[in-house]
Amino acid sequence: MQHISGTSREQLQISSLEDKIDVDNPIRFIDAFVEHISLEALGLTVQTIKSEGRPSFDTKLFLKIYLYGYLNGLRSSRKLEKECVRNIELQWLLEDICPNYHSISSRYRSGLESRTQLGLENSSNSLFLF
Repeated sequence: MQHISGTSREQLQISSLEDKIDVDNPIRFIDAFVEHISLEALGLTVQTIKSEGRPSFDTKLFLKIYLYGYLNGLRSSRKLEKECVRNIELQWLLEDICPNYHSISSRYRSGLESRTQLGLENSSNSLFLF
């Protein structure tokens, strides 16, 4: 009896992340929501570009990570870092940027008031926006 064989791991596959995310995937809502929201109205400070050193991450990137984490029950910055590397939805959402856990947690601590305004500070894992 023959078995179903998969694709060789060494075979080159050309595809984009856009092709792998369905049109009705909830991750697209997170992207559209964050791109159209005013960060200043939420009290989130927008990081300014430094003239020296490594550039900082965009503030919207962390908001996308937090919303993804709340919708999927991930609160640990280390777990979110792992998801950024292995989860194709997050790769699409973050445009393949993978911040480390320390960057995620330090930005998380600095935005406590903003999460309260978004309705993310509640005892359940559900997301209430307004």
